[in-house]
Amino acid sequence: MGWIGETMDSIRSLQIRQVLTQAVRLGMIVTLALITWKGLMCITGIELPVTVVVSESMEPGVKRGDILFVHMSKDPIRAGEIVIFNVDGREIPIVHRVIKVHERQDTGEVDVLTKGDNNLVDDTFLYAHGRLWLQRHHIRGRAVGFLPYVGWATIIMTEKPIIMYLLIGAIGLQVITKKE
Repeated sequence: MGWIGETMDSIRSLQIRQVLTQAVRLGMIVTLALITWKGLMCITGIELPVTVVVSESMEPGVKRGDILFVHMSKDPIRAGEIVIFNVDGREIPIVHRVIKVHERQDTGEVDVLTKGDNNLVDDTFLYAHGRLWLQRHHIRGRAVGFLPYVGWATIIMTEKPIIMYLLIGAIGLQVITKKE
């Protein structure tokens, strides 16, 4: 019974080491993702350096499911630029094009009017009650590039959370049970 017990202890020890190794690998993947995200935040200077387009309001140029790379600079905002902005009371940022820029004579600050390319009217109905323009502090960034269709994974997981939970569970199970 002595050598059988020692063999069983060795197998258990090996299994524990494998599980711990896989847990450390999973932790490293998550850490790398967070470091990448924080690095993008530092480089771009904004909270959302990557944004998924979740509606069809900017079609045909920018489609639902496209991922936009976002940057913010001190340069003046110009008509024709695609901007990402927040409106008071709305959690999800909006991606639309600047159609008019208005410089206030009293302060020199610039206000902007936006519109989705696929919309018939401008966005004043989205702004806070009585507001006709967005101010600079509403603008979260400017689109500087995009990847088509890559954001569909995010949209699907947001609209059907069960898919996200199944995917996370499957990845976690695969990482933990993977043999060396």
